[in-house]
Amino acid sequence: MAKMHKNELEIDELLVHALLKNQCPHWANLPLKTILSSGTDNALFRLGNEYVVRLPRIDWATESINKEYEWIPKIAEFMKTPLSEPVFKGRPDKSYPWSWIVAKWNEGHNPHYEHENEYELLAKDLACFLNELHGIGLPKGPSSRRGISLKERDVETQKAIGELERDIDVSSVTSLWNQLSNTPSWNKEPVWVHGDFLPGNILVQNNRLSAVIDFSDVGIGDPACDLIIAWSLFKPHSIKIFRNNLEHIDNDTWERGRGWALSIALIMLPYYKYSNPTLASLARQMIENVLGGLGAGSK
Repeated sequence: MAKMHKNELEIDELLVHALLKNQCPHWANLPLKTILSSGTDNALFRLGNEYVVRLPRIDWATESINKEYEWIPKIAEFMKTPLSEPVFKGRPDKSYPWSWIVAKWNEGHNPHYEHENEYELLAKDLACFLNELHGIGLPKGPSSRRGISLKERDVETQKAIGELERDIDVSSVTSLWNQLSNTPSWNKEPVWVHGDFLPGNILVQNNRLSAVIDFSDVGIGDPACDLIIAWSLFKPHSIKIFRNNLEHIDNDTWERGRGWALSIALIMLPYYKYSNPTLASLARQMIENVLGGLGAGSK
């Protein structure tokens, strides 16, 4: 895979095998296979039948390792859906500079964008997952970088808009962003959020949710950021089912969710336009959906 970031590390099976041999030799003889993924921050390797090894490719992805190792097992106790639950945290050594984790393997595949209303049940599954996650009573959690006010995204979002003059209708996008970013802020207690609730972090089997993975942005904050799945996965019929099955999500929170979907897509598109076609295509779809009014308006 082409490099997606400056200063990205080269990570291969030889390196991972050496780390396993040195730090958890009881797993060193299990089969090891690279997992091809559209993910950007971590290299993934299947370890035997039960585990996945995840290693940050870039320095900013390292901050989540300790957080996930501490909090995901605690969160998993409250959830019916299987999570990518870490079982071992590796330490840096001379061959690799950061911490890394071994997590439980979850069966399933990432869902494609909906074709013809095949996600009615998946829409309910995802709403139920968020209802559970947002309702967890687990105190003293870390803040999520995505649980913040949309106003704090304005500079970065406007910069991305300026880089996309040949790709988007700048006037319409700017007007919509200004509208959505001025939606009243979350004024309740912060809740637990996934923080990066996109199709690449969801696993399905037979169009039903089977697991949720990659909790790099987990923490507490405004739940609006988790609504981005609506504009990255669903057609109008399923997005309505998703919204109708959400609890404690008022109209302002839904509108901030639209704002998050637009902001994330706008920032993602210029960054990954040439290095990650899958994410670039997803970003274009999300911009088109939000700009086209998908899911707009009151419940």
